[in-house]
Amino acid sequence: MAIFNSKDTKGSAEPRSTSPAGGNSLSIIAAGTRIDGDIETDGVIRIEGRVEGAIRAARQVLIGRQGEVIGDITTREAVIGGKVEGTISATERLEVQSTSTITGDINTRAIAVIEGGKINGTVRITDAKELSDDEPSRTGRPQEGAVS
Repeated sequence: MAIFNSKDTKGSAEPRSTSPAGGNSLSIIAAGTRIDGDIETDGVIRIEGRVEGAIRAARQVLIGRQGEVIGDITTREAVIGGKVEGTISATERLEVQSTSTITGDINTRAIAVIEGGKINGTVRITDAKELSDDEPSRTGRPQEGAVS
């Protein structure tokens, strides 16, 4: 895939825009790829390799069966099929697939855990406003429950 325009009128190449408007971009970390550092995107990120660092995605984080994240994840929606060591904050929804292992706390509005999925940490279910504002619940205590 070329990253420059094919028409070069003055000997200089202009970069071609490859990201769709509106944050609908998809970034893929392929199997066998290792990223050391934080990742931030306005769209969706799919991880099949290994990331050591925080991930912030405006729309969605997808972690495949072979994917591994060592760091915190902040997103609107997450689907975890691999391994995560860190805090997951999903303002809308989190899906824990049967092949996943999560070691760390979870903050979300809704969670689905498929039989076989493993969570070792505290799960906090709250509304989206509380997640974005990081406020305590009305009773002053968060709704917490340990799932293993």
